[in-house]
Amino acid sequence: MGESQTFFSKVEERQIVAAIQKAEKNTSGEIRVHIEPTFEGEVMDKAIAVFNDLKMFETEARNGVLFYVATEAKKFVVLGDDGINKVVPDDFWESTKNKVINQFKQGQFAQGLIDGIAEAGEQLKTYFAYQSDDTNELSDEISKG
Repeated sequence: MGESQTFFSKVEERQIVAAIQKAEKNTSGEIRVHIEPTFEGEVMDKAIAVFNDLKMFETEARNGVLFYVATEAKKFVVLGDDGINKVVPDDFWESTKNKVINQFKQGQFAQGLIDGIAEAGEQLKTYFAYQSDDTNELSDEISKG
């Protein structure tokens, strides 16, 4: 069960992708999920490296959001791009993180991400409203390390 390929069932993966698609209907922000078992170094550094590897900085409004989960290391980060971080309050991601962590503590990993993604979409729509001509700039699929 440790490998990221099998961490979520196919059904759970589809539910997470559907949550991303639903959240992105509220906002021009772009949300991605990356899962891997573990990593070297600091979790924030790793999340930033994944953010860059996925080219999430290439959104027009710099409003990409990464949910980074290291399943075996039991680490989790929500990382927003510069366009978001410039305009939101410092504790902007706290409620999103708390929703995820509350579910994770109960072993509800897919539900934690689904709740967090929904919360991120709600939070982002205040600052990055959905535009009728909005294009999906980043893949909604889960990326795996």
